[in-house]
Amino acid sequence: MLLAVLLSAVAGGFLGSTALATQDEVTQQYKVFTSALAAIEREYVEEVPSDRLVYGAIDGMLKTLDPHSSFFDPKQYAQMRERQEGKYYGLGISIQVVDGDITVMSVFEASPAYRAGLRRGDVIARIEGQDTKNWTTDQAVKKLKGPKGTTVKISIRRPGYEKLIDMDAERDEVNIVTVRGAFMIDAQTGYIKLGDFSETSDREIGDALDKLQAQGMKRLVFDLRDNPGGPLDQAIRIANRFLPRGDMVVYTRGRTANADQDYRGTDSADYTGPMVVLVSRQSASASEIVTGALQDHDRALVVGETTFGKALVQSVYRISEGAGLALTTGRYFTPSGRMIQRPWDSAFDEYLTYTLREQTADREHAASALKYTDAGRKVYSGGGIDPDKFFPGPAFGFSPTRFGRSLVSRGAFANFAESFVAEGDTRMSAAIGVRTKLARGFTVTDAMVADFKRSLEKDKIKVDEAAFQKDLEFIKAMIHFEIDVALFGVSEAQKNLIAKDPQAQFALAQFSEAVKLTELARARLNSRGGNH
Repeated sequence: MLLAVLLSAVAGGFLGSTALATQDEVTQQYKVFTSALAAIEREYVEEVPSDRLVYGAIDGMLKTLDPHSSFFDPKQYAQMRERQEGKYYGLGISIQVVDGDITVMSVFEASPAYRAGLRRGDVIARIEGQDTKNWTTDQAVKKLKGPKGTTVKISIRRPGYEKLIDMDAERDEVNIVTVRGAFMIDAQTGYIKLGDFSETSDREIGDALDKLQAQGMKRLVFDLRDNPGGPLDQAIRIANRFLPRGDMVVYTRGRTANADQDYRGTDSADYTGPMVVLVSRQSASASEIVTGALQDHDRALVVGETTFGKALVQSVYRISEGAGLALTTGRYFTPSGRMIQRPWDSAFDEYLTYTLREQTADREHAASALKYTDAGRKVYSGGGIDPDKFFPGPAFGFSPTRFGRSLVSRGAFANFAESFVAEGDTRMSAAIGVRTKLARGFTVTDAMVADFKRSLEKDKIKVDEAAFQKDLEFIKAMIHFEIDVALFGVSEAQKNLIAKDPQAQFALAQFSEAVKLTELARARLNSRGGNH
């Protein structure tokens, strides 16, 4: 007993002195920081706001840790929480300053702006009678958002129409929908596209499954391509809709004791039929957690590209003055023990440009990275989720040339879509002007392709003729997609795109393999006594 007391005293003394030494070192470094801050405020050639200096210093400090620990100033923190919650009160548009004009970049379906007839490319020239020329987006957002049921007076300038269009827009709850398409591809095949994760995603997936199963769905394509992730709890709940109660979904390990957590399904599965999960090099975080769990339990066939490999536990802390930070506190592991996180270089350059590099079906793995699914299939740790069936498709399931990809990034297809209007659409009818009317289910004609090429020249985009011809099917598909988005909604756009998307068509041809996995998963479940 005496020896134990003596050892405890020695250990306590050692740990105490270590803690004091660490505290002294932090205090000393804090003095260095405050001295530098004071010198800048006192001596710099121009006056600099102190919050800009402090926020920049915090951001720089976090950038020395890893690629994903980050700082949010009060505005960024509020926007991040808004995205996570999936709703706010306003008009339902995203805006950007273009040549000094407050320009509508997208309109959320079923939002007040959508009902009023606003479209991408419209300029909000006045708000409450004030000219918005050279306003910042913050200035505009403050005026446009407000309590539910209140109105805001805006004046719209639409390209191709000379007069301003005045309207009283009523603010309403705007739901940021994360399911971007849920429909039947054929009599037995359902399709769900999850664009990202928010606090409403699990409910949206549940509603989509109910709808599709009521329509006779016997097999499912679950599209997680380009999904950047979101809240962990949503990933766990969504995975549990396909996995039985008790199955491990993901576990986390970190430096502190409370960072070590195991997460399992708590409910019976909603859907137990064959599944194909589509992923891309842009699929990350929560989408990789769901994919990894379904693959490890042999619950779904994964098709597409190797995912991004972002699986750091980000704990979000609200700090003083409304600011916040996302700090890495652990790493995610799939049920088989795979670490999803990809290694990063010291400058993060190679890590952050991962999606720009081409992929191949054969990827080298260290022998130590080998893991096994429940049925004994080989999977590998240490850098994203490898698909069971590899098929490249970095741009909407296609593999276009660099020229074709640049047309997407420069908004060429979306800009061209603004020259059309849906037949029977009477919203803001006075401003329709010379827009071409199209009916749902239209065909992209050679004349439309020629008009698109002329629009590129008008927008001063140099046409690479050889690349244009090589990318012709991709170009036609994207013209159709963006017109559908603008005129008939994203679900209609996704449904028509799937019929042309090479990656998705390859996935549909793999359902015989998905059926075999379903049988393996059911055998495992039966061996342990049912769907608990």
